[in-house]
Amino acid sequence: MSHFGGSAWSRDETTGQYYYHAFLAEQPDLNWRNPQLRAAMCDVLRFWLRRGVDGFRVDVASHLIKDALFRDNPPNPDWRPGAPDMTRLRQVHSADQPETHDIISQFRRIIDEFDNRVLIGEMYLPLDRLVSYYGANLDELHLPFNFQLLDARWRAADIGRIIESYEDLLPHGAWPNWVLSNHDRPRIAARVGAAQARIAIMLLLTLRGTPTFYYGDEIGLAHVPVSAAQIRDTWARREAGPLVGRDPGRTPMQWDGGAYAGFSTHAPWLPLTDDFRERNVAVMTADRNSVLNLVKNLLRLRRAHPALSAGRLALLDAEDDVLAYERTIDNERLVVVLNLSDAPRQWRMREAPMRVLISTLGGGASAAPGPVIDLRPNEGLVLG
Repeated sequence: MSHFGGSAWSRDETTGQYYYHAFLAEQPDLNWRNPQLRAAMCDVLRFWLRRGVDGFRVDVASHLIKDALFRDNPPNPDWRPGAPDMTRLRQVHSADQPETHDIISQFRRIIDEFDNRVLIGEMYLPLDRLVSYYGANLDELHLPFNFQLLDARWRAADIGRIIESYEDLLPHGAWPNWVLSNHDRPRIAARVGAAQARIAIMLLLTLRGTPTFYYGDEIGLAHVPVSAAQIRDTWARREAGPLVGRDPGRTPMQWDGGAYAGFSTHAPWLPLTDDFRERNVAVMTADRNSVLNLVKNLLRLRRAHPALSAGRLALLDAEDDVLAYERTIDNERLVVVLNLSDAPRQWRMREAPMRVLISTLGGGASAAPGPVIDLRPNEGLVLG
């Protein structure tokens, strides 16, 4: 089954042959078992690396190669009517094949011919399979995208388990990474609400590893209604259903309050938010307590404190809606405390009081000077 609905096989009338496409018919899959194909694609990588690109993100990297015997994928016993076509089958033979690692390691050898380049892989896999793409000797992907936060239940205990599981499974010496939103899922404010989106941003920018930020999250873009006539997502055009359609998370970046929000001089393909004249970079830059300035302040904090960019991480608490962890390096120690609820919470520190470096709510944070921290609803703090 194609990821975009219907059969993944189409007939080429010129040759009279059928070809496989995991996605659109206009996107035929290449035969990575062909050595000439591999050599040609490696030349493509070198071409762009010589021109100075910083690296590559390999789209759906786990789908590069297919089962050598072309065996059918088995039915998915958990599929239910209304779910996307692609979930009718379990992708046992069309994804995550052992030989995929050979291709990725070949890419990495080419990347390593050049200085300071990066190789990123997009793959939706369980953590134990995801981390295998770092390579047995850390010789595959620098960053296999960690998408665990995209579908996480927004509870302290669940997020705490994800953090610990990921850190435990990482190969020795592997560099972690976190993704909060992307082009395939609703933006974070659409998933957890505007107030908790600030908490999520503080989480992303204070966890250990490389954070990946999706455009629009920094100004709090949420679900933008897209009418049937406005649909551009090729998947939604081919297959209807409540779980299909990614356009509401792909709407234009809103730069200012002018025509088309400064994104274009013509009407864009997808709509803007109703409040785009207030929800834009120009207006929010001037508001010291905006979510945009929270992002900027957190990035400044990362640069100023080595513990946040390169330090160790230890989970301190993940109960009663409070997620707390520490980041340490050498003699520097910072503590992050996040209230994942819309009600006040308290958290007891286990050491001497620390001062508030930043609050998700801006202004004067309500941290008590003593060992008990009073968290306002939807408040996150970085203490140092």
